[in-house]
Amino acid sequence: MDGAVSGRITLQQLAQALGLSTATVSLALRDSQVVAEATRLKVQEAARARGYVANRGAASLRTARTNIVGIGLHDIINPSFTELLAALEDSLSAAGKTILLGVSQEDVTRQTRTLGTLAEYRPDAFIVSPAAGTTVDDLKALAASGIAVVQVTREVEGSGFDFAGSDDTAGVALAVAHLVDLGHRRIGMIGSLPIASTGRRRLAGYRQGLGDAGLPFDPALVAEGPGLRETGRAGVLKLLALPDPPTAAVCFNDLNAFGALMGLQSAGLTAGRDFSLVGYDDIGEAALWHPALTTVFTRIPEYGHIAAELALARIAEPGRPVERVALMPRLVVRETTTPPRRR
Repeated sequence: MDGAVSGRITLQQLAQALGLSTATVSLALRDSQVVAEATRLKVQEAARARGYVANRGAASLRTARTNIVGIGLHDIINPSFTELLAALEDSLSAAGKTILLGVSQEDVTRQTRTLGTLAEYRPDAFIVSPAAGTTVDDLKALAASGIAVVQVTREVEGSGFDFAGSDDTAGVALAVAHLVDLGHRRIGMIGSLPIASTGRRRLAGYRQGLGDAGLPFDPALVAEGPGLRETGRAGVLKLLALPDPPTAAVCFNDLNAFGALMGLQSAGLTAGRDFSLVGYDDIGEAALWHPALTTVFTRIPEYGHIAAELALARIAEPGRPVERVALMPRLVVRETTTPPRRR
């Protein structure tokens, strides 16, 4: 049962004034469905009117829970992580948890500092998309004080923590197979980040897709770089400048693809007519481009909810077996892919 900030009405005083038990008032303030709606509303209105403020610090000492979950993302510029954050917050809020967000911007030192600060609030769990270069020791340091850790989107292999994300190898292989089915035989890849699990697995998917079709892997057809529009624009122009340029490309993510669409336009070409392009993620913007982007739906909202569920399960049962969930992506065909033009 909650206490109150010094100098203000206490939980016990509020309960006495309403003629209710402190247990009922505490449950009503937490919006528990165990208490009748009319009583919940009565208690909540009385609490507002009388200036009652819950003492979360005292409550956490009694329950060993703060009902806080720390979220550590390596990026929020990419709209895919906005979608992920919304899914995490939706599931955690429904479970009565409050989130604290830290963003590393692909900087492991910043990640350590930011999540270390969040750890001072004694969160019940961390849900982390690790910055590129994060080590097993970095993640284990987070969990050293008994805080549950769940990885989302990216993972540090061998860390021994729960994970929820997409099967990136299978997803990019799907994209390559689609282009092969259209008749493309020179297929590039735009964007690559080998220092992160997503980068390694998406490149592996590209190579797998080529191998499944009996096509050779040519390193010259990989335009490396982070998942940014600038990388996409520069990458497609680099591929077009090759002596034997590809007729199509798959992209590390949709932002790379948007940049590549701009690069094609600057070269006087149109995706879906002169060159085929496949993105990766299927963020909301993908369907709004002209031409609309063919891409791979990685099911971000779904695995965001799963990551939250894994965190809640780990909080409730710290010794449960480690769980790894990698959802199968789905190809979404729109307007940027077509059979290659005859030369």
